[in-house]
Amino acid sequence: MRIDMNSDMGESFGRWTLGDDEALLDVVSSANVACGFHAGDPSVMLRTLSYAASRGGVMVGAHVAYRDLAGFGRRYVDESPDELKADVMYQIAALEGMARSVGAQVRYVKPHGALYNRIVRDESQAAAVVEAIRAVDASLAILTQPGAVVGRLAAQAGLRVFHEAFADRAYNADGTLVSRRLPDAVIADPAEVAARVLRMVCEHEVVAIDGTVVPLNADSVCVHGDSPSAVAMARAVRARLESEGVAIRAFAGDAAASAARD
Repeated sequence: MRIDMNSDMGESFGRWTLGDDEALLDVVSSANVACGFHAGDPSVMLRTLSYAASRGGVMVGAHVAYRDLAGFGRRYVDESPDELKADVMYQIAALEGMARSVGAQVRYVKPHGALYNRIVRDESQAAAVVEAIRAVDASLAILTQPGAVVGRLAAQAGLRVFHEAFADRAYNADGTLVSRRLPDAVIADPAEVAARVLRMVCEHEVVAIDGTVVPLNADSVCVHGDSPSAVAMARAVRARLESEGVAIRAFAGDAAASAARD
């Protein structure tokens, strides 16, 4: 049994530091690198990519977002599909160019924040993201949640699709994430999170906030890098999984890519 562990990285900006990317890169197997629209800047992007390149088993993904630095990409932006396509293309292309300069390779795309949540249901915005990936690099996979519209459209377009679960986020009974505006949306205790992830990986299910048991099939588990206890949480998750015989391996590095489950 195996699973990927991914985390959002490169989300510092200028003199402002967010997260401990170097420490997380010693634990996770995939790094979602911010591309400058919700967080990060060119220097931070390059530094994060250099860190990732120095860890041979870590795969790099483009963490694309709405153009919303002030809101950390968590606010919905009213973009036309053409505008969104261009914005996503720009972010992927920038990260790919920087990655090549340090000997790294971008292998997948993971949308962030409001964009991630919107393309779970929004056909036109999801289609724009899929078109952007195909236009820049059709070899890239996309990482999204099970049942998302963007996953279905990406699979129809011939892209590889991988699904993820969230270690530290509460779920609704319909399999969507509880809004961060609501109480108990984020789980902070590393031991609780580790036990929860073990159930996700081994039993393919998660307990929703109302007690409903929700089926959940995932190729990857996300531990958010901006959480205060992110490193401790990631270490606890990895230790618990490995103690139960679950190997940690980057999904995007597997030549035998899994098909979309939608």
